[in-house]
Amino acid sequence: MTPDTISAQITDYANRADPYPLYAELRNTPVRREDDGTFLVSTYYEVRSLANDPRLSNDTRNRPSGYARTAEAEDTGLPASFIFTDPPLHDQLRDTINRPFGPPHSPRFLDGLRGELAQVVTELLDAFEGKDQVDIVEDFAYPLPVTAICKVLGVPREDEPRFHGWADALASSLDPGAGEGGEEKGQRARQELGAYLSDLIETKRRHPGPGILSALVPDMTPADLEATAVLLLVAGHETTVNAITNTTLTLLRHPDILQRFQREPELGVPLIEEVLRYEPPVQFVPWTTALADIDVAGTTIPEGSPVWLMLAAANRDPRRFKDPDRFDPDRRDNEHLGFYTGIHYCFGAPLARIELHLAVPELFRRVKFSGLLQDPPPYRTNAVLRGPRHLPVAIEGLTA
Repeated sequence: MTPDTISAQITDYANRADPYPLYAELRNTPVRREDDGTFLVSTYYEVRSLANDPRLSNDTRNRPSGYARTAEAEDTGLPASFIFTDPPLHDQLRDTINRPFGPPHSPRFLDGLRGELAQVVTELLDAFEGKDQVDIVEDFAYPLPVTAICKVLGVPREDEPRFHGWADALASSLDPGAGEGGEEKGQRARQELGAYLSDLIETKRRHPGPGILSALVPDMTPADLEATAVLLLVAGHETTVNAITNTTLTLLRHPDILQRFQREPELGVPLIEEVLRYEPPVQFVPWTTALADIDVAGTTIPEGSPVWLMLAAANRDPRRFKDPDRFDPDRRDNEHLGFYTGIHYCFGAPLARIELHLAVPELFRRVKFSGLLQDPPPYRTNAVLRGPRHLPVAIEGLTA
């Protein structure tokens, strides 16, 4: 990327707090070719069409040489995780992984976690007692999803300090702005996290316990299960941290809607879906490649071209959403792309929604907020998984 391209501006940290003017500019050219041959697709119907087009590959090994390929395509000793594969391998892996996770094979697995996760929410909020300010990320939005994904996988929660750094490095390697240094750190983190999980999986092979890793041991090769565990451990909390934090920030910026939500708890479902449209935790998907010439919106994307699908830009496309820059929990027909679409629709979306619907209403029921201490807050460097790194807020008290 050259410094004056719009892709470079999007990945520039200076625009992290508000990339939406750049996305609006992008939509003026629904399919835009950058100087390096990358195509940025930014309008709703075009993004949705391509995300469901089998001619667009998620396998990063199809990327032309010289383009960022993420840690998945490097020599880490692990196969690609299933989101970086194409059918039929993708479908085989995803179907296998879903058996212990959700319907139709395990319809009660996630629902059975609600009580434990509700207790975690209560304990995290109880810890606010006596404080006049908290960091929503560190004190609430991060520990809940980490606890949840550890319970889902069967990973010891006390090992979080060990995998925290690996998860950060792997998430950062998805950002096209990370450069070669970010790719190398991501590759090393994938190797080290993979080794940790390999030992854990071997323990579960000998002594099965709760969580889907034990359930998957008989159905997957050790290498595929290790790669899957790496992906789920990282993706299973990184995006949900952003979703909880973005929801909190959005509500504190819209006090009239917050007051209404506190009066009308049934508003929670459409409100959270609107945040997923308005401030999606995954802003764009930068690792797809055209396997053939694809005609989109009057432009031909040539075979072999890297393609970025700009989900956050599409979510504010005025051709699809009326008054798209307005946060409106009463919005109807809100078929957003906050969890992507097609065969790569977010695997963990059901778990993320459970966490959001447990965390957000209880946060705003129990905590009396005085306001944001920093707006905009400091953001993560990652342009793809965009969200505040910290969200310091002033509070006046806590109800039971």
